Amino acid sequence: MKTTFARTLAKTAVAAAFAALPFASQAWEPTKTVEFVIPAGTGGGADQMARFIQGMVAKHNLMKQSMVVVNKAGGAGAEGFLDVKGAKGDPHKIIITLSNLFTTPLATGVPFSWKDLTPVKMMALDQFVLWVNAETPYKSAREYVEAAKAAANEPGKRFKMAGTGSRQEDQIITVAIEQKTGAKFTYIPFKGGGDVAVQLVGKHADSTVNNPIEAVAHWRSGKLKPLCVFDPQRMPYKEKVTTTMSWADIPTCKEGGLDVSYLMLRGIFMPGGVTPDQVQYYVDLLKKIQALPEWKEFMEKGAFNTTSLEGKAYADWVAKEETRHVQLMKAAGFLAEKK
Repeated sequence: MKTTFARTLAKTAVAAAFAALPFASQAWEPTKTVEFVIPAGTGGGADQMARFIQGMVAKHNLMKQSMVVVNKAGGAGAEGFLDVKGAKGDPHKIIITLSNLFTTPLATGVPFSWKDLTPVKMMALDQFVLWVNAETPYKSAREYVEAAKAAANEPGKRFKMAGTGSRQEDQIITVAIEQKTGAKFTYIPFKGGGDVAVQLVGKHADSTVNNPIEAVAHWRSGKLKPLCVFDPQRMPYKEKVTTTMSWADIPTCKEGGLDVSYLMLRGIFMPGGVTPDQVQYYVDLLKKIQALPEWKEFMEKGAFNTTSLEGKAYADWVAKEETRHVQLMKAAGFLAEKK
């Protein structure tokens, strides 16, 4: 009887152990709606990418729970970053980042650092293009810069450069152009890249340095024209966007006599204090999205640099980029005064 009872007890214990295994090894997944924060306005590059990701998740049923997109653009994105910083340990909140991940705390002194977040995945790098209204006579960056230099010497004639936010990436590039060429611009900040493009179409500005995806519709319709891309290499996309030009036909700014380059992060972060398996869930989700043919089309439409990183490589890249932005913003005189 003792032996039989012992065997039964042992079998029960083994069965219980095996029953527990699936739960112990079960991968984490969201148990409620995931909030996808955009620290920028509507219509811009970050907004478009976040909404595209949300759309692909819904279209292909990639999550059991829903995903909602929320714009929190206040304070040059500080509203969004502080919101996610305050959600420490919450795996149901993610944020898409752009260069304001660095520029906003450096320029404003807002109590936030990328180290308050958890890096998940770099989705791509975004380009910047020097755009002018299609009706202007300029055929190259050199011609435009020379015209801007000449206009700066006439009272009230200084060229207007429209951009997203103050002391952000668009203004950093504008100052870099000034420092390299001696041209002077009146910089006019707007809330989002979509609005910036509209201002140029309406001739309320003389130029912009918008991302491709923010201006492509106006280029295709014949309202805007690109003069150069702020990348050391030309973009690889050779399919015609207009009847005469592809992204690959746009010269680099250096080719056009303007030796300035700048690429911007399009990456995903989570709050601090989340677990590795929670991070891995979103890494896997984003990999599924990147494997879709729609993602390839989206990358080409927006002329993105398709560099993608995760894990330590991503964190290391972000750390180096922060250092670079400290140098860029110091040169531009954009660093917040220490109190």
